[in-house]
Amino acid sequence: MALPAHLPSPPIDSFHIGPLMIHFYALAYLVGIALAIVLTRHRWRAVGGDPELVGEIALWVVPAGIIGGRIYFDITTPMDIPHVWYGPFAVWSGGLGIWGGVLAGGLVGVWRLRRRGVSPALFADAMAPGLLMAQGIGRIGNYFNKELFGRPTSLPWGLEIPYSYRVSGGIPAQDLHFGTFQPTFLYELIFDFAWAFFLIWLGHHRTIKPPGLFALYVFGYSAYRIFEESLRIDSSVYIFGLRLNMYIASALTIFGAAWFFRSQRRPDRVVIASPPATATSSVEAAGPIAAEAAASAAAASSSPPAAAAASVPSASPAPAPATASAPSQEPQEAQQSQESHDPEPTHG
Repeated sequence: MALPAHLPSPPIDSFHIGPLMIHFYALAYLVGIALAIVLTRHRWRAVGGDPELVGEIALWVVPAGIIGGRIYFDITTPMDIPHVWYGPFAVWSGGLGIWGGVLAGGLVGVWRLRRRGVSPALFADAMAPGLLMAQGIGRIGNYFNKELFGRPTSLPWGLEIPYSYRVSGGIPAQDLHFGTFQPTFLYELIFDFAWAFFLIWLGHHRTIKPPGLFALYVFGYSAYRIFEESLRIDSSVYIFGLRLNMYIASALTIFGAAWFFRSQRRPDRVVIASPPATATSSVEAAGPIAAEAAASAAAASSSPPAAAAASVPSASPAPAPATASAPSQEPQEAQQSQESHDPEPTHG
């Protein structure tokens, strides 16, 4: 059986479940978001964070990212907005700018994480590989929409684009007679997964200060986009003969590299994976010794100076290290829990 001379375009871009129309573009992004949440939960747990926080943050970040991505698309490619009253909002037909989504989602995420007392830098590092994978899977939706393709090509993996989509894609008139084009969406899918695995590997084999991995995400993805934008011929705003996204990708590549080097050269900072409200449970989870130390600290803090001094052994002028992260009012709860429950054995 002979191999096809090119990649065929899918015959459909959606399907029906009863009266409901499901667009493959939206489905691809939903699958990508789900994968990103699962991976980020695993990575956030590994650094001592509460995995349930990931879902809570996603409830805020995902809508903000979709809104930001659509606003970016509407501003930078107004000629591609569908000519209907709901055109600016028609995300199911394609048109989400990655950088607008990352900016809006990032700002909302930082706001929510700071309200929870968690380090946004540490969370961003945990999220970076999953974000790349979500973007990569989302590019499958571009395949079904027959968009995000590049220059004409005769390569075996050239993507067949029907004539009507060549016209609606806004490619130059001199290229309309070609039938196959560079599948830039596929190149990005491959790059996104490769760079995500590289960031995971780097985080396991090197000591990277937060938000170093996220800075490398910005640097790497933007550098790749310089290559992609050099191939694309679909509609875009041009400035001095170059696509608008070429300038943005170049600026973000420089920014990402500078951000990474600056984050690695600065002195170590305290990063918090668990909000202060969970400090008591962290002490209790550490075992009976830590709980006993917390109870002693609570007694010392609630006694007169003389009694407090008497409650601390003379050989230990400083409080036990295990109590450093617990607020003064919370060890009392740990003391009550210690009195009412037998300590469970701890496992190293």
